[in-house]
Amino acid sequence: MGQRTWTAVDAYFDGLLVDEDEALEAAAAASEAAGLPAHQVAPNQGKLLHLLARIRGARSILEIGTLGGYSTIWLARALPEGGRLVTLEADERCADTAAANIARAGLEDRVDIRRGRAVDLLPALTGLDPFDFVFIDADKPSNPEYLQWALALTRPGSVIIGDNVVRDGAVVDPAADDPRVQGVRRFTELIAEHPRLTATALQTVGVKGYDGFVMALVTD
Repeated sequence: MGQRTWTAVDAYFDGLLVDEDEALEAAAAASEAAGLPAHQVAPNQGKLLHLLARIRGARSILEIGTLGGYSTIWLARALPEGGRLVTLEADERCADTAAANIARAGLEDRVDIRRGRAVDLLPALTGLDPFDFVFIDADKPSNPEYLQWALALTRPGSVIIGDNVVRDGAVVDPAADDPRVQGVRRFTELIAEHPRLTATALQTVGVKGYDGFVMALVTD
């Protein structure tokens, strides 16, 4: 078994269970046309984020790393009336593409795109009510810092998701010189050590290849 099988299985389940509509398809197509990296979550992963946010009953969501807004749309659609999503993006081309995609999806009223480096933007969020759900999917070397801010901006019962943590299996190599791998390893170690978090990690295979995510619950 390999990539061809993983992709076929994703296609089978997506066809039955994942309602990727015109706005989501257009967001993916517009991101590709704009030359953005093909790093957005797969349709089934987007649906998973949507369901997790709904299960949590999230009224406020923080997304670190907007890219073209594909995951943003999935998450924003999980919000109830009056809910809000703040998403942070450093790349102007990505932010412009995401803004158009989010507007096309009719979600401008609940999505706040903030432009700039997340480490510079996060301090300004301390004046907002705590977030119920945080999705971290940006530059991996900064993941440890993003985690500290996620803890500062959430409350007991909040959920924190860190994407792309397996790195095609490289995460198990403590000697890896890739700063993305080192960032993910430190991120996971900090979660494991933190008294306010309980967490697990899952490996995934599918149309996006071999990777995985960490999910943590803020307990105190």
